[in-house]
Amino acid sequence: MKLGIVILAAGQGTRMKSSLPKVLHPLAGRPLLAHVLETARSLQPAKTVVVYGHGGERVRDTIDNPDILWVEQAEQLGTGHAVQQAMPLLQDMDKVLVLYGDVPLIRAESLQALVHEAASGLGLMTVTLDDPSGYGRIERDADGRVLRIVEQKDASEEQLAIPEINTGIMLIDTARLQGWLQELSPQNAQGEYYLTDIIAMAVRDGVDIHVTQPADTVEAEGINDCLQLASLERVLQRWQAEALMRDGVTLKDPARFDLRGSLSAGTDVVLDVNVIIEGQVVLGSNVTIGANTVLRNVQVADNVCIRENCVIEDAVIGPDSAIGPFSRIRPGTELVGGAHVGNFVEIKNSTIGLGSKVNHLSYIGDTQMGSGVNIGAGTITCNYDGAYKHQTVIEDKSFIGSNAALVAPVRIGENATIGAGSVIAKDAEAGELTLARGKQVTIRGWKRPSKEK
Repeated sequence: MKLGIVILAAGQGTRMKSSLPKVLHPLAGRPLLAHVLETARSLQPAKTVVVYGHGGERVRDTIDNPDILWVEQAEQLGTGHAVQQAMPLLQDMDKVLVLYGDVPLIRAESLQALVHEAASGLGLMTVTLDDPSGYGRIERDADGRVLRIVEQKDASEEQLAIPEINTGIMLIDTARLQGWLQELSPQNAQGEYYLTDIIAMAVRDGVDIHVTQPADTVEAEGINDCLQLASLERVLQRWQAEALMRDGVTLKDPARFDLRGSLSAGTDVVLDVNVIIEGQVVLGSNVTIGANTVLRNVQVADNVCIRENCVIEDAVIGPDSAIGPFSRIRPGTELVGGAHVGNFVEIKNSTIGLGSKVNHLSYIGDTQMGSGVNIGAGTITCNYDGAYKHQTVIEDKSFIGSNAALVAPVRIGENATIGAGSVIAKDAEAGELTLARGKQVTIRGWKRPSKEK
């Protein structure tokens, strides 16, 4: 069977009250539409068509997937009209599956069940809700066969009491769909071409309607405002947390964990509360992450301890290293291994050698640091001259005293010692003590200023 998938993503989303197209609002760090596309891809369709409208160019530029066919719905005249725009690209398909760019939690398993169940006839996905307000109702006959879908604004009081609702997700024979779309009429309360009207046409034509329901009703929930977006964010985060815990990751509180990308973890990994994972993060075994820490596109090797309140992005953390609390590791940084980076230390675009220590209140930028180096509190590499960045090289076993300023470009030789409080603007010799201090003097009789009474 040649399966074509059409994803309707043209809605303006006025209730979001945002200039960002609705389908681009982020859920777990990715656009709503990206979630639907990922699920659609798992079905291995022959074609995937996205119908866009509001903010269309922005949607296309953001998704930028060469496997997607794009069709514009210049006027939003309803779901039936949207599918009509896509049909010229789907004529050679056997079946068409209709999905929605603002229904991001639909699972592949639920769609696969629909495709299997509706191998012949028309497939319709429904859910049964305690409060079906706002949704189209599934009207059945006395024998339980589907008769039609009645939209909320067109429903009678009796129909409004029906708890089974339409999710909008359908699997339809392409040839029949083309004919039914031509019959659609906007003669309804909203003046739109309802795709749901084809259900009554299928009944009229004697086509079997196969109904399936997802395992969880939340799979079919759409997003229309920020409240719904936040609600589904928590659902998806719970699902992700549960999957990680089943794989052996310890989450101290799964309700206070956010995964906004992908996480691969070894054994005996422990994440404390309010840890945020963004982008692609890989954690080795025996890794602990302290509370309130953000990891963004990071590779962490085995036996690493990252303490509380750290921000680490686009970095590689070697084995047996310890970071934090309150450390910031910026892009381009690599800790080779066994390194100690302590409180209120910022490192950017630097390599920290094996067993080197930067324990307190320091800024290390554009630096190549060897092994066994000790950086005293308050040390700064002065890497920017106002126009260009310059590199500092600190060779193996060097000792940098507290409050030193290393003015790049500069090289500190192997096993060199820099005296505390020095400003080093020239290369320091290996194995020697280098100082750069003014002469200490005492000014006798000087009085500290005091406020006048």
